[in-house]
Amino acid sequence: MSAPVPPIMLDFPESFETERLFIRTALPGDGAEMNAAMAESVEALAPWMPFVHPMPSPEQSEQYVREARVRYLERTELHMQLYDKQTGAFIGCSGAHTIDWELRNFEIGYWIRTSCSGKGYIAEAVNKLTELLARDFDANRIEIRCSGKNRKSAAVAERAGFKLDGVLRNNRKGIDGELQDSLVYAKVRGQDF
Repeated sequence: MSAPVPPIMLDFPESFETERLFIRTALPGDGAEMNAAMAESVEALAPWMPFVHPMPSPEQSEQYVREARVRYLERTELHMQLYDKQTGAFIGCSGAHTIDWELRNFEIGYWIRTSCSGKGYIAEAVNKLTELLARDFDANRIEIRCSGKNRKSAAVAERAGFKLDGVLRNNRKGIDGELQDSLVYAKVRGQDF
C-alpha cells in the first residue's frame, strides 16, 4: 500500500470561472477591496461573522489575505475571492476553511457584500467549489454549517443542493453571547455527487 500524497502536493486551481463569477485565491494587494466590501456589509455580517468584531483596518485585511495565501499553498485552508466577471468588482469570499485530509472532509464557508446579496452568486460559487473539491481532492463529504438563526446562509446551502444532516442544539455561542443551534448541511460522495 502506498503512502498518502501530502496535501501540499495536491493541485487545485488558483482561479476558475462560473457563468457569472471569476474566482481566485487571495493575492497580496487584495486587502483594501475586501475591507471596503466588509465595511459596506458590516451590518449584515455582524450577527454571524466574528471577523467584523471589531471591524478590521485595511492593513489588517491585507495581512489576512497574505496569510490566507500561505494557508492556501499549505492546503490548510482554501480562501477564494469572488469577482463579478462583467465588471471585475469584488463581491465576496468563499472557500474550504475546515479540512480533514484523512477523511477527505471539507467545510465550505462564504460571505457576500450587501450590494450583491440575493442574486445567487454564493450558491453559484458553492456549486463550483463543490465540483472541484470532489474532482481534485477526492472529497468524501462537503459540509456547510451555519447558525440556526441565519436563514439566508441556510437558504444558500439548500439552493446549492446540500441536505440538512442535522441540528446541533445549543452547540455554539452567537456574537451576542447567546447559545444557538448549528445547522449542518452536507453532500456525500456516492449519494450527492
